[in-house]
Amino acid sequence: MKIGVLKTDDVRKELVGEFGEYPEMFADLLRSQDPELAFTTYEVQHGHYPDQMDEVDAYLITGSKAGVYDNKDWISPLMDFVRKLHEARKPTIGICFGHQLIAQALGGKTCKSDKGWGLGVHTYEMQETPSWMSEPMTKFSLLVTHQDQVETLPPGGRVLASSEFCPMAMLQVDDHMLSFQAHPEFSKPYSNSLMELRREAFGEKVVEKGQISLQNDIHENVVAKWMLEFLRR
Repeated sequence: MKIGVLKTDDVRKELVGEFGEYPEMFADLLRSQDPELAFTTYEVQHGHYPDQMDEVDAYLITGSKAGVYDNKDWISPLMDFVRKLHEARKPTIGICFGHQLIAQALGGKTCKSDKGWGLGVHTYEMQETPSWMSEPMTKFSLLVTHQDQVETLPPGGRVLASSEFCPMAMLQVDDHMLSFQAHPEFSKPYSNSLMELRREAFGEKVVEKGQISLQNDIHENVVAKWMLEFLRR
């Protein structure tokens, strides 16, 4: 399977040498489940798109420091492309910004949450166990860095997992789009380094709570398996 990564941001320059860019993080995560996967990166933040939609088998939209409602010249074309993927029923996964963008592009709504920043390890309860999920869990935990949240589902969307902090944490739209607010591609050292780098912006108390949460387990490999199962179904 060949996955097209729609890259919507760059890793902070202070961290990229140690942790790599987002497409590399996703390749490492998903190849842990299938070493034969192939990846192509499209710098959609710079207006670069595939010549033909079907030159890859599936798409993955990365996270970004941008908000889906920001007035950036690359966001509207990306929403148009997501709508084309939806019309073509192309298998697509969205992560964080990608999760929010899918909802926003297809008629839902994303807003800056009055709950503030979510950092570190968050735990979600499954609200529904889809038939494609071969290793279901009642709860799972992943790393997060977000302030925006999906607040209104798009038509055809349903909530698969939620938490008190993030009620729409894992969504499925029809049978071809899956999205997560959390970051299965993040490692704990990367999350910790990002919190340290942006300590002033996040706030001391939020960072302290986030760093303490790094003691908790995460289930990135289970979620990676879910992602591939969904894309292959």
